[in-house]
Amino acid sequence: MASARSIRTCHHTSHVALVLVSVMLLSSARLAVGARRLMELYKPPPSALLTYHNGAVLQGRIPVSIVWYGRFTPAQKAVVTDFLLSLTTTSQAPTPSVSQWWNTINQLYLSKARGKNGARPAGGAQVALAGQVADEGCSLGKRLALSQLPRLAARARPRKGGIALVLTAQDVAVDGFCMSRCGLHGSDARAGTAYVWVGNAATQCPGQCAWPFHQPLYGPQTPALVPPSGDVGMDGMVMNIASMVAGTVTNPFRDGFYQGDKDAPLEAATACPGVYGSGAYPGFAGNLAVDRTTGASYNANGVNGRKYLLPALYDPATSTCSTLV
Repeated sequence: MASARSIRTCHHTSHVALVLVSVMLLSSARLAVGARRLMELYKPPPSALLTYHNGAVLQGRIPVSIVWYGRFTPAQKAVVTDFLLSLTTTSQAPTPSVSQWWNTINQLYLSKARGKNGARPAGGAQVALAGQVADEGCSLGKRLALSQLPRLAARARPRKGGIALVLTAQDVAVDGFCMSRCGLHGSDARAGTAYVWVGNAATQCPGQCAWPFHQPLYGPQTPALVPPSGDVGMDGMVMNIASMVAGTVTNPFRDGFYQGDKDAPLEAATACPGVYGSGAYPGFAGNLAVDRTTGASYNANGVNGRKYLLPALYDPATSTCSTLV
C-alpha cells in the first residue's frame, strides 16, 4: 500500500461481519444510499462481494462545501474543518495520519476505477474545502424529512465532481436518525454532484452514533473512550463523516464500489462496522493509540495537532479490514 505500508489488517470473514453488524447496528429496515447501519442484520449472498461495478468515482480535486444547519460553536466547526484539511496528502501530520487513511482509499479503490475512455486515472483524489454556509435559525424547522436534505445540500452550491456536506446540530431531528442511520450520502447524477448528511448525536443517541466515545445502547457495556476533542458529539460526527465521504467518493452514483443491494450497499467503510484498530471485536473498537496527556483514544493525527478516530477500510483484494493502528 505505498505510503500506507504500516496499515495492519484484521481478518474479515462473513461470520465476523455479521456479528459486528448485529451488535453495532439497530435497524432491520432498508436504509437510504450509503446510510451507516446501526444494528441491522444484513446477509448478502455469498457471491455478492464488494466489487467495482464499472461506474464513476470522484477523482482529482474534490471541492467540499459545508452547510451548518443549527447552532455549532466555532470550536465545534474547527473539529470538522481541520479534519477535511487533514485529508490532503500535503498535510504534515505525523503518522499514522488522516492523509494516510485517505491515501488508502486512493490505493484500494480510486486507482482501480476507470475513466470514460476506459483508462485508469493518473493520480488520486484531493479534498479541498470550498466554502461554508450557516443556517443557525433552522429555516426549514428542527425536524427534517430525508427529502429536504438535497434542498439543504443545494445551498452549498456544490461544483461538478464536488460534495455538499450537510451537518445538523444536536437539537435537530432527521427522519431515521438514531433509529436506522447516523448519516447518509446521495447524489445528483445529472449535475455530477454528491451530498453527505451527518447528524450530531450528542443528546439524541450517542450510544449508537458516537460509540466508542459513549457506552452502546445494546451489547457489552465496556467503558466509553475519551474523545480526542473533548466533545463526544463532534468526534462521533467525524467518524461518520469519514465513513460517508469514503462511500461517496468510491460509490457516488450507486454504480461504483459496493457490496450487496445497490439501494442498501456495504461500502468502503461501512463494510467494516465497529472496527477502528487491530484486534477489534463486538464491543471493542480495537487496539488504539492513547494520548498521554488527555487519555483520549485515536488512530490518526491531523493538522493543528488534531487527533481523530477513523473507521477501518475494507480491502476488496484481501477481504480484510485495513486499520491504521
